[in-house]
Amino acid sequence: MTDTHGHEPGHHHEHVDETVEARDDWARRRRKGIPTDKQLLVVACMDERIPVEEALGIELGDAQIFRNAGGKVTDDVVRSAALTTQFFDTEEVIVVNHTDCGMMSAPDDAVVEGLEAAAGGDLEDVDLDPALPELSVGDASVADWVRMTDDIDEACAAQVRYLEEHPLVDATVHGYVYEVESGTLRHPGGRIAEDVSTRVE
Repeated sequence: MTDTHGHEPGHHHEHVDETVEARDDWARRRRKGIPTDKQLLVVACMDERIPVEEALGIELGDAQIFRNAGGKVTDDVVRSAALTTQFFDTEEVIVVNHTDCGMMSAPDDAVVEGLEAAAGGDLEDVDLDPALPELSVGDASVADWVRMTDDIDEACAAQVRYLEEHPLVDATVHGYVYEVESGTLRHPGGRIAEDVSTRVE
């Protein structure tokens, strides 16, 4: 039987049920073991100029996004990457660093002096993680802990390497440099402007 428009009669509750189920999946995806839509973790700089989703062509639900100063692979990035690759079916990690990064804006000694001033002159008694007071930089310097950057392309390649080589992170890893001056991504070391601005010999 068809209606006056020639359509087969449907049951609207089926559409409603699909909507209800989709909402339930969204709200309880971790409990249901549903991974991100792209099975992707993105590690990026916290810089406000980096439109991570737009640059990578992803939407809400596609990826887990971890942002910190410089897009550095810190202990907490490793912790998060280990958990999501081992327990949330994440299969890929993308690192996004960028030009004109704040982590390139000051010499190491200036950064250390600023932090020492904020701590009242002594950084040895400052907890790096309030929940783990025993966690410290050990024999490393505070400058090593802060991880300022000299070359953004080398830094991006290093972050990729750290994740690829870490035994707790089971995923393919790729890195890109976001050019704030052009609003586009490129591979580390792929400075197109240098090639197109130089005469071929």
